[in-house]
Amino acid sequence: MADTSKPDLTRGMPFHDLPDGGKILGTVGEDEVIVLRRGDALFACGAYCTHYHGALMDGLATDETLRCPLHHACFSIRTGEALRAPALDPIQCWRVERVGDTIFVREKRPPPLAASESVSAPAVKPAGASGSAPAGGPPVSTGASAPARGAAAGQSGLRSVIIVGGGAAGLAAAEMLRREGYAGELTLISADDSPPCDRPNLSKDFLAGTAPEEWMPLRPPEFYTQQHINLLLNTRVSSLENRRVKLENGQELPFDALLLATGADPVRLEVPGASASSVFYLRSFADSRAIVAKAAAARSAIVVGASFIGLEVAASLRERSLEVHVVAPENVPMLRTLGAEAGRWVQSLHESHGVKFHLAKTLQRMDGQRATLSDGTVLEADFVVLGVGVRPSVSLASSAGLAVDRGVLVNEYLETSAPGVYAAGDIARWPDPHTGERIRVEHWVVAERQGQAAARNILGRREKFTAVPFFWCQYYDVALRYLGHAEQWDSINVDGSLEERDCTLTYLRGGKRLAVATVQRDLQNLQAEVAFEAASTGAR
Repeated sequence: MADTSKPDLTRGMPFHDLPDGGKILGTVGEDEVIVLRRGDALFACGAYCTHYHGALMDGLATDETLRCPLHHACFSIRTGEALRAPALDPIQCWRVERVGDTIFVREKRPPPLAASESVSAPAVKPAGASGSAPAGGPPVSTGASAPARGAAAGQSGLRSVIIVGGGAAGLAAAEMLRREGYAGELTLISADDSPPCDRPNLSKDFLAGTAPEEWMPLRPPEFYTQQHINLLLNTRVSSLENRRVKLENGQELPFDALLLATGADPVRLEVPGASASSVFYLRSFADSRAIVAKAAAARSAIVVGASFIGLEVAASLRERSLEVHVVAPENVPMLRTLGAEAGRWVQSLHESHGVKFHLAKTLQRMDGQRATLSDGTVLEADFVVLGVGVRPSVSLASSAGLAVDRGVLVNEYLETSAPGVYAAGDIARWPDPHTGERIRVEHWVVAERQGQAAARNILGRREKFTAVPFFWCQYYDVALRYLGHAEQWDSINVDGSLEERDCTLTYLRGGKRLAVATVQRDLQNLQAEVAFEAASTGAR
């Protein structure tokens, strides 16, 4: 039934009730619709984000975009296109008509090419078919088959694009290649046993038991068939040679352009005395399912590591009513990321939900269900989750001769030291225009946006990657959002109150704003994103 508390936009509304730059929420039949005004121009868009159904009315509208307050998805107000991840699908748009001083919202407009729409079948051989390879050369460098600079999608001459990595960056790149009209051969190689999934939920709702398994895949199986994406699961690449990807099973696949999105691997620790069935890591869907299965019959758990992910695991296990102990070598959780005041607040938030912290300590050994810490403390635990960080998976890139330094080095277009070979996600170390430094971050939204930018550059767009790094975490009923990148700072400005869960923290170095963290101030976080973008305009 239509919502009668909102104006029926098909019946019209006064033009002057909508100020220039403003937006209003109404209905069109059963749909909730946002009408926006830019001068005399009027636009009408769907009211909810296609990622996690965030209310766009609570977000930020600019001259050209409508941004979600939850996770910063960005849509075109003109077409509804999902311009930047994490949303991949467009929002609906409607035709708006002004008659005199009255605004009417009419019929729906045709949507832009959606990620779920099919493309024409590639007029090329399927992946792995016999035939001559592109021109050879050094492992992955040079070669006439690299896409022409500045070429349009239909003029790049690409016959085969291979993406190595089935995570956020890989799926976003594959989707964007098809959305941008690339109709050639497209292969997505993943070492995982599951198709690309909603990885942030592995430590959040799925682990907590509030998100069913069917919600986890980013795309249903038919998507890959409809999009003619050759998805290879449980498949590892052994080497890159002469513009060919060689798989561990001996198969060789030629490529004209390559995206490396191999992600990161968990740092693994030896726990003396621990059985293999009692120690877990969390990186893949299979990892999360294994922890869920173990937790079903458990009463207590130890989480080693007080990182964002480690503490999300702790919160999720508390939601399952387990007794949870967090063991970490630092004195304050997340000190290097948030600072002492915010780190202590995060600790107190978890303690208020029953999590027990053992800081400045390490796990020394396990004897059955007895865990001994470095200070001699003995804890009872049915299992242990190790979350002590990750390392970028760069061995493939390094062995292929690509430039590597604490990650795979890429330029502002995300291209590696080899023409036609790109890197995105956790492995990419790129020149960030906002800090003026070369950085590497391990954020889901960054990986997706890099995958999208790399895809457009594979097609010759020459688009600099300038997105502001962003991530979010959810502890119980409290959301924290972090924008920017501050490895070091000399001051933190605090506006509001962490204890009251209404706060903005600004991280500065030499008076320059590097990052902003907010608690329950989603609109301010979006406004900071726009300000960062404006400040970097023209930056190299």
